[in-house]
Amino acid sequence: MQTLTTIDELRRQVRAWRQAGERIALVPTMGNLHAGHLQLVDEARRRAGRVVVSIFVNPMQFSDASGGDFERYPRTFEADCEKLTGSGADLLFFPAQEEMYPAGFENVTQVAVPGISDILCGAFRPGHFVGVATVVAKFFNMVQPDVAVFGEKDYQQLLVIRRFTEELCFPVAIVGVPTVREADGLAMSSRNQYLGAEERQRAAALYRALQAAGERLSSGETDIAAIETAAVASLEEAGFRPEYFSVRRAYDLLPATANDTELVILAAAWLGEARLIDNLRLRRG
Repeated sequence: MQTLTTIDELRRQVRAWRQAGERIALVPTMGNLHAGHLQLVDEARRRAGRVVVSIFVNPMQFSDASGGDFERYPRTFEADCEKLTGSGADLLFFPAQEEMYPAGFENVTQVAVPGISDILCGAFRPGHFVGVATVVAKFFNMVQPDVAVFGEKDYQQLLVIRRFTEELCFPVAIVGVPTVREADGLAMSSRNQYLGAEERQRAAALYRALQAAGERLSSGETDIAAIETAAVASLEEAGFRPEYFSVRRAYDLLPATANDTELVILAAAWLGEARLIDNLRLRRG
């Protein structure tokens, strides 16, 4: 696996693969890789002959890019390289912030996806999905992949990326990979390391709340508000500080009604210093 740090180097290598008739897959990450990320690489390898993995902690998607969550986000480059070696990745793109945003990111051209970006997580993290969409669009232009692979744990992010990819006519197939979980059901996440030992024991209650809500919906219950309220109460009882717990239509994230059949239940909640997100898809009827 080769590691490149400049856009020019990246484009030269990708151009050589293109000229050789290779199919290219992209896996964008912010590093601090775990087994869930490696599943994305595995899926990318199944779909293309060449796999590019990017590691870039994008300041645009943090509400306080001068400190706070951005500064403490775990950077584990050497460990990430060890995990990627032999994983099926051909190239690691590891640009500096100045390479990605040579004129700074505060006034950079932005990619915004109206409506779907300012609800749920977007309501609690203003500008987050603009930062996500902008940096992913930049990576699409740099790599020009045939396919890009993302995890379904951040379901709203996946829909944002699908939407702008289609509407801006990027010739990239977007593939979602199911969430990889710990043995107790907790979704794997780089932020899980913020959990203390006692918090880690309680963290799987988030997934259990999703499962309980899913069972009620699958059994035919139609009072969605009551299901959401009960789930929030169960999370609070388990020591969480919920931001939202919401049943939505799977294809556009509008609030679900009793007649909708393709659903996704989404939740975000704080446990100590860790903000955890998760979701559960289901089909009724």
